[in-house]
Amino acid sequence: MSWILPFLPIAAGFAADLAFGDPAWLYHPVRLIGKAIEVCERGIRCAFSNSAGGQLLGGGLLVICILLFSFGLPWALLWMAGRISPWLSLLLECILCYQILAIKSLRDESMKVYNALKHKTLDDARQAVAMIVGRDTQNLSAEQVAKAAVETVAENTSDGTVAPLLFMALGSICFGCAAPFGFLYKGINTMDSMVGYKNDRYLYFGRAAARLDDLANWIPARLAGRLMIAAAALAGLDAKHAAKVFARDRRNHASPNSAQTEAACAGALNVQLAGNAYYFGKLYEKPTIGDALRPVEYEDIIRACRLLYITAALCLLLCAAAFIAAAILRQTGVMTV
Repeated sequence: MSWILPFLPIAAGFAADLAFGDPAWLYHPVRLIGKAIEVCERGIRCAFSNSAGGQLLGGGLLVICILLFSFGLPWALLWMAGRISPWLSLLLECILCYQILAIKSLRDESMKVYNALKHKTLDDARQAVAMIVGRDTQNLSAEQVAKAAVETVAENTSDGTVAPLLFMALGSICFGCAAPFGFLYKGINTMDSMVGYKNDRYLYFGRAAARLDDLANWIPARLAGRLMIAAAALAGLDAKHAAKVFARDRRNHASPNSAQTEAACAGALNVQLAGNAYYFGKLYEKPTIGDALRPVEYEDIIRACRLLYITAALCLLLCAAAFIAAAILRQTGVMTV
């Protein structure tokens, strides 16, 4: 049972996230990472030339600074807490692990779209979905609003749940600390969301951040897609079609990772996701994911959230199995770290 104590912060953080989500009154550490990115970007842009080479170097320096900050701050806090008491360090790590996950908040934000579509006006639904997507929403139909919400839940099942769980488990099993590695991932993910764009401002400056995010999510996204297929079976959805669409459409995105869970979700729901969308008034043509066996409806938001929760639970069980396996390997002398 030596695996239980190292696994406890992850399990406690998971349970706390399901129970409390992200309360509006609680300052979220990711906001601190975002502020650090803004400050570093301003300083780095002043120090480097505006040429392509200068921006590439500056973007690389930004990545190094944010990785050190995202990992170093929680590690230092845990180290200082451990100097006072190992139990204080354990409690702090439970709290930090809770703040890394975003399961309930993703469900809550998507349910605002659901409630607006069901009980309010289309304009209310457009405003609600605008809070969780990057595309233009002012002209979306009710079906397009529902589709955008489903896509967000599907994609963020990996980014907000599976990937951070895997990073925390890897950090704890191999290096004895879960939260710093979870925040290391959040730093990578936040950089990509802030500077990883292919526009005039970030085409070169954000390239290192975007490539690192692709690398960090390579395994988690593919695992999340497969876990979602299993979740579809447990949720009473179409797991067979989910596996078919996942195999066929999981590369139908400019990002190597984003379509993995979208494909599994589209197949499980028997709907078609993705396709063309407007961003900042400009039409971007994108391939579709899934088969349009029926229109997307607002009830699909609830179904996608069900997939989110079951996929998250399956990933937690997988992490627990990894902790047990590591403990057995240490006892037999095969594993020494």
